[in-house]
Amino acid sequence: MAKQEKTKSIEETLWQACDKLRGSVESSEYKHVVLGLIFLKFASDKFEERKKELIEEGKEKYVEMKDFYNMKNVFFLNEKSRWEYIKKYAKVENDEVGTNATRIDTALHNIEKNNPALKGALPDNYFSRLGLDKTKLASLIDQISEINTIADKQNDIVGRVYEYFLAKFAIKEGKGKGEFYTPKSIVNLIAELIEPYQGIIYDPACGSGGMFVQSVKFIENHHGNKKEVSVYGQEYTNTTYKLAKMNLAIRGIAANLGEKAADTFGADQHPDLKADFIMANPPFNQKDWRGENELTDDPRWRGYDVPPKSNANYGWILNMVSKLSDNGVAGFILANGALSGGGEEYKIRKKLIENNLVEAIVILPQKMFYTTDISVTLWILNNNKTEKTVNKGTETREYRFRESEILFMDLRQKGEPFEKKYIQFSNTQIEDIANTFHTWQTNEEAYENIPEYCYSATKEEVIKKDYSLVPSKYVEFVNQDENLDFDTKMTGLQTELKDLLAQEEASKTDLQNVFKSLGYEL
Repeated sequence: MAKQEKTKSIEETLWQACDKLRGSVESSEYKHVVLGLIFLKFASDKFEERKKELIEEGKEKYVEMKDFYNMKNVFFLNEKSRWEYIKKYAKVENDEVGTNATRIDTALHNIEKNNPALKGALPDNYFSRLGLDKTKLASLIDQISEINTIADKQNDIVGRVYEYFLAKFAIKEGKGKGEFYTPKSIVNLIAELIEPYQGIIYDPACGSGGMFVQSVKFIENHHGNKKEVSVYGQEYTNTTYKLAKMNLAIRGIAANLGEKAADTFGADQHPDLKADFIMANPPFNQKDWRGENELTDDPRWRGYDVPPKSNANYGWILNMVSKLSDNGVAGFILANGALSGGGEEYKIRKKLIENNLVEAIVILPQKMFYTTDISVTLWILNNNKTEKTVNKGTETREYRFRESEILFMDLRQKGEPFEKKYIQFSNTQIEDIANTFHTWQTNEEAYENIPEYCYSATKEEVIKKDYSLVPSKYVEFVNQDENLDFDTKMTGLQTELKDLLAQEEASKTDLQNVFKSLGYEL
């Protein structure tokens, strides 16, 4: 029987096609090439669908009027911005209408110019500057032409491709280069814990926008209304800022990422923002993030000590604390060192605990990130840990928050293999972890501490441990040999060792006697 070949997914096929660009440009660059082209194809497919709709409605005279596209949240494309035009001339050399690269740059420029919502989102003269191999680029255009990005109305094909590529690029680029992407299972876990159903969502280090994408997916999966959330974010790197705007645009997510790419500390794009939900994965252990005498009087530190310039971890924490609404909740990732540092960090952490802001500390497994293999921590901060009623999509939930308690969770034994050398949480594991957390929040009788998994610590216990937030100081560790009589066991092992040595000596004596009987002296 002939062996059946596994059908390649759209993502795999495209990945192999874009991988052909290797040697032509760096992988850190060609992600913008591939994702820019996918965006262009998607925008064109949506435009052609709307154009056909207008013709069928007898409104053919309006097909070149952008208002009739914008009213349906479709980007207007002039003739030279449409995929058919790009495809038509893809293999034409030395033609009068320019090269593939210049045509693509012109198309992206015109789309941005005709659609204010895309201001600052698309690559600017990017393809021409890269000096791409003409044949390889033409081949990639052919490959992308095969995808009907809107054929499956039930599935977000282009969003899926984007998600796949962002993860793949983060893995390929490795340590120090994949900061634009947070693994999906971690983002899903944060969303399930803080439940961003409605209100303002903020990410101060938004990268490619993954936190926002998964937040909206969370709302849709739980039958909420994505129109009930507003998205705000900030990103420092210009190319990643554009990547985030494209990533959100293809999913129809309106977001305010500021007027430009900018440093969150030095040029806060949302100084007066108060967010209901904050989700973030800021850079770990950022050094020299401010000058010696810079930002010392920043209003974001009000009520706390100034974060040390040697490490930005507590700068990120206080930036988020300052932007929480009265009922705001934050879920963010930090390196483990922030759990127990001294100096100004100790003073800030102490004040956070005394102010009852820290709700949960969750240790994640190693090898979850593509940029580092260290174990990191998920923090949950809550600005209102008292009793309250919260609208959770289609249901209303009564919260009986433990105002003076902190839930510690150790997830280092959770997770499943992913991409051979990484770890991710399964959907079932995420659901179980979230159930533990929400049971702890709402039902004191049903929650129980579980060794090597979770422990609810009182503020007094935390104070006794000098305000340390290291989960292993609270979560019980079960010694599998705790009933063992150590002295008896050691005596037994020593006896076994003596017996073995005695047997060896006896064997040696027997061997010597054999040789002597044969007339040999040893």
